[in-house]
Amino acid sequence: MDLTELRLENERKGLDVADVARDPLTEFSRWYEQARASGLHQPEAMSLATVDANSRPSVRHVLLKRIDSRGFAFFTNYDSAKARHLARNPHASLVFPWHQLSRQVRASGIVEKVSADESDAYFATRPRGSQLSAWASEQSSVISGRWVLEDRLRALEERFAGAEVGRPPFWGGYLAIPYEIEFWQGRSNRLHDRVRYRRHPEQGWIIERLAP
Repeated sequence: MDLTELRLENERKGLDVADVARDPLTEFSRWYEQARASGLHQPEAMSLATVDANSRPSVRHVLLKRIDSRGFAFFTNYDSAKARHLARNPHASLVFPWHQLSRQVRASGIVEKVSADESDAYFATRPRGSQLSAWASEQSSVISGRWVLEDRLRALEERFAGAEVGRPPFWGGYLAIPYEIEFWQGRSNRLHDRVRYRRHPEQGWIIERLAP
């Protein structure tokens, strides 16, 4: 089934509270696997929204690197703008915009750093060029030109020649632990289906239908 056929099938079937998993991360895994299997380009791309010290929102795309029973993991420079925002305010929102499937997933939650061991393990799987680039880029800092990055990269290639590239101490992972997740399914005439999960301290996940 190609993307167009799958989109039309999703729109026809719709989304109902009675049909979703009791745990939103289980439901997300189902949607994500369908997006991956469909051939959709970079289904792991997600918008990450944070808030700066002046309460101004900021958003950018990052890549989901792991989904498990706790939440969504991504990796970045710990000195970047997003990391500085999260150090002040560890709340963030995510959006997976799977437009070609007429689907969208939104999540909001608390963000915390993953362990150093987990960051080391993931860094070791990255291509060598990406490992060196993580060292070369002081993410979000002002530079005078691309030559700055290229010069740093050449110096790092000499530094690590014939050796493994270890993880920079300023680079690692975060885990977004959701307290709210919404699944949006496009339908005809803009009468879309929206199912929201809210984490309750005593009742667990509460599942509700929202008006489009």
